[in-house]
Amino acid sequence: MKKIALAADDMLGLDGEMSMHFGRCPSYLVAQVEDDGNITTSEVVENPHFKQHKPGEVPRFINSIGINVMIAGGMGPKAIDMFNDFGIEVVTGVGGRIGNVLKAYLNGEISGAAGCSHDHDHSHGGC
Repeated sequence: MKKIALAADDMLGLDGEMSMHFGRCPSYLVAQVEDDGNITTSEVVENPHFKQHKPGEVPRFINSIGINVMIAGGMGPKAIDMFNDFGIEVVTGVGGRIGNVLKAYLNGEISGAAGCSHDHDHSHGGC
């Protein structure tokens, strides 16, 4: 059983859109998935650090709710390292409808994380 979090731009669950940044998103779609890839539950969890994103807080929060995999559009290398230190797999560089991204991950079509550099000024395009 895996618990997967996907950074979301909205509260629409599997029909919602991926966020381009794991920490500056309003919510996460959290899916519980069996070893055979069957999604048993999914729920939208609000990001308690959305308005005051500070380095390290979101990885600690995601770890505290038992997540095994974090999927987001973009993420800096320090955050990737922090997630990995917690034993959380990170997948980045994805966008689109959350349900489609989750299905692609479960089918082995997407994997891996590439860190992006960002300066928290919101002027960059995705990370």
